[in-house]
Amino acid sequence: MLGGIATLNQINQHIFEITDCQWRTKTPFASVRRIVQQTAGIYKIKPGLYALETHRQALENNGILVQNEHNQDSDAIKTFNHAYYQGLLLEMGKMRHLDTFVPDQDKHKQFLNQAELGDLRTIQVLPEYSFPQLVKRSSTIDVIWFNDRHMPHSFFEIEHSTDIQNSLLKFNDLQDFAARMVIVADEKRHNEFISKMGYAAFHQLAEKKRVSFLSYESLGKQYEQEFEKQKFEFVI
Repeated sequence: MLGGIATLNQINQHIFEITDCQWRTKTPFASVRRIVQQTAGIYKIKPGLYALETHRQALENNGILVQNEHNQDSDAIKTFNHAYYQGLLLEMGKMRHLDTFVPDQDKHKQFLNQAELGDLRTIQVLPEYSFPQLVKRSSTIDVIWFNDRHMPHSFFEIEHSTDIQNSLLKFNDLQDFAARMVIVADEKRHNEFISKMGYAAFHQLAEKKRVSFLSYESLGKQYEQEFEKQKFEFVI
């Protein structure tokens, strides 16, 4: 069904669809996580993402690799990471009942070989929410969440190895919108983000704390928690 690869969220979702499976525990999500982590024949690709050993070769042939010091700068890892985290953000936005958008240039990229990013976004055409030049400026942002009035809720730029400064320049031009602005990257780039935010050109962004840094690991954890929250009757 999922092609031998799945996030913990996907595993949880499908496991709880099995009607004759009874969980005699108050913490089923933790149990699923432990089973996945300890079961032979399952390997971890990245935090919260697992695959079957029987599918490893096929997945690697499709560019889905376990990142290490030897391949971390390869085109395959860059492409996979970028599309993967775009997919997580699209799914999280949908779970929060927000509309989501990815640029047309990315719409044919695969999320875990299960769907194209264009199929995951809920808006196929970028809303004309402001002056044409500003809408055009946002048209290449990696992921945008929109509220029910089709105004930007959050802008996300995913930076694996490209210059963070380019994303900050976009955010600088869009700072008059009441939208969150987020750089998503490996924690190793956090200091680089802080350094670039110190540039005089981004003084207003820094002074008003308009841009936040979100690590890959934190995004992965929040994605897992987002599905678990859907099971609560009331969320504060």
